[in-house]
Amino acid sequence: MNIAAHLNALTPLDLTAAALLGVVWLGLGFWIDNPGMTYPSVTTIMSDRRRAWMREFVTRDPRIFDSQILASLRQGTSFFASTCLLAIGGVLALVGNTAPLQGLEAEVAVTETPTLIWQIKLGVVALFLTNGFLKFVWANRVFGYCAVIMASVPNDPAHPDAVPTALQAAELNIRAAINFNRGLRAMYFALGSLAWLLGPWALILATAVVGWVVWSREFASVPRQILLKRMP
Repeated sequence: MNIAAHLNALTPLDLTAAALLGVVWLGLGFWIDNPGMTYPSVTTIMSDRRRAWMREFVTRDPRIFDSQILASLRQGTSFFASTCLLAIGGVLALVGNTAPLQGLEAEVAVTETPTLIWQIKLGVVALFLTNGFLKFVWANRVFGYCAVIMASVPNDPAHPDAVPTALQAAELNIRAAINFNRGLRAMYFALGSLAWLLGPWALILATAVVGWVVWSREFASVPRQILLKRMP
């Protein structure tokens, strides 16, 4: 197999579309995690609420409600990690057998795309899904760390270690949530990168749509307005 000849099937527009996908993914991720004080993202707003939760946690008795919330958060990370793992398996199976894609292409296109190109495009999808899986697994583990630290918070709110330990748990909770959000973004972009199978223009359009969806969820959503609203 002449790999170089097959790689020539990737046009400059294909490479531009793939580069745009990477830039939007990384750029949006940095913006969401570091939005500045003037226009915070939902992620940063929720970070403040998580710290407020842990301050309230110190004085709550009993603390069963807090343990149930944390268990729910861990279940969410487990669910999405399992989903990513199943999706990765499906994509890798398709990488090993691109005949269905080639058969579909034969019905709607004149030219024939080399198998290697199909595998590269599917490989991008698999990379996003793998990134998401690793983020979800790490988030689940950090939520576990948070649970242990929460369990070590003294029952006496007046204890000198109570608030510092609770705030330590809050920071672990925030780090876990950040990784969970990164995993979700990876899944968004994995879905968008599937459009590359239809061509570079489809990938560019899908990147724009996914980028808008991710940005709007963090900076222009109704939940964000609710979180920023001062309640009476």
